[in-house]
Amino acid sequence: MSAVKGTEAHGRTTDRVGAAQEAVDRLRAGLAEAGIVLPSLRLEPVSSAGNDPAPLVDLGRCNVETAERLSAVLERARQR
Repeated sequence: MSAVKGTEAHGRTTDRVGAAQEAVDRLRAGLAEAGIVLPSLRLEPVSSAGNDPAPLVDLGRCNVETAERLSAVLERARQR
C-alpha cells in the first residue's frame, strides 16, 4: 500500500471512530438530561481497533432502578 493510500485509510478510520465517539458523547449527554447515568457507556475497544474498524457502542450494565428510569423516559417519548 502506498503512503498516500495508507494515510487516506488512516483518515477514514480516525473519522469513523471519532464519529462513533461523538455519538457516545451525545447519548451520554442526552441520558444525563433525563437523569440517567450508564456508568459503563463507551465505545467497545476491540470493534474500534484495526485497519477497518466497525465501532460498536457498549451500553454496559445497569441496575434495575436505572433500567426502570430509562423505560419511563422511552414511554414518555412514545406518548408525544
